[in-house]
Amino acid sequence: MESDKSDKSVVQTPLSVTDQMGRRVTVPFPPRRIVSLVPSQTELLFDLGLGNRVVGVTKFCIHPQEARTKAEVIGGTKNFNFDKIAELQPDLVIGNKEENYQAGIEELAAKYPVWMSDISNLDEALQMIKRLGFIVGAKAAADAMAEKIELSFSELASSVPANPGTAAYFIWRKPYMVAAPGTFIDDMLQRAGLRNVFADLSRYPEISAGQLAAAAPERILLSSEPYPFAEKHLAEFQQICPAARVKIVDGELFSWYGSRLQHSARYFQQLL
Repeated sequence: MESDKSDKSVVQTPLSVTDQMGRRVTVPFPPRRIVSLVPSQTELLFDLGLGNRVVGVTKFCIHPQEARTKAEVIGGTKNFNFDKIAELQPDLVIGNKEENYQAGIEELAAKYPVWMSDISNLDEALQMIKRLGFIVGAKAAADAMAEKIELSFSELASSVPANPGTAAYFIWRKPYMVAAPGTFIDDMLQRAGLRNVFADLSRYPEISAGQLAAAAPERILLSSEPYPFAEKHLAEFQQICPAARVKIVDGELFSWYGSRLQHSARYFQQLL
């Protein structure tokens, strides 16, 4: 379902919905001018055929490639340009509890309908895809996408070993930071058949080289984002844990919870 941004012929009616933070939001349905503050949800909107309704994105909305040329860049995920957003006159703003910042969201919510996602596992991601699809008028496509993703992970579950291997997943260097329980990445690790060696910690803790050596993971996964880990970093971690298998992994397939999930399960099978 694709329409020109300036198409005023679409009749809109108020739609009252609840977002994933439990907030009640009234959205003009279907929305014609959408600002997305979340890269994975920007990609989702384009993949649902709604690219022409996306008028604003962040500088981190790199997928699809044309997102930042077709839409106005309104800053980063944690520093919005409110003047640019006002010029765009959005009738729907889409944000995320973790990726955006509370003060900025509250300022936007005082002026525009703001629908927030809150995602820490696959089930919540699938719920977001279906609920957002309904809100933007692409319910059938979103439901089909969610079903496809759910099926791919069911197939993955049947192929993972009964005894999970151990892993540490790094998102940052200097200081070292890992993904621990309570994060979407940790849920992906479990579904890929891996047990997080930092299961006693939470969210994104800083750890030391000594803690990593003591945890002795079988695998050390270095994410391609947000820190740009590269081949040159492998030896650094191999020195700390000589017995571990150290590998650069596609961080988007572990942490983007929109339409990119269509490719994650197969990637995990090939990777692990």
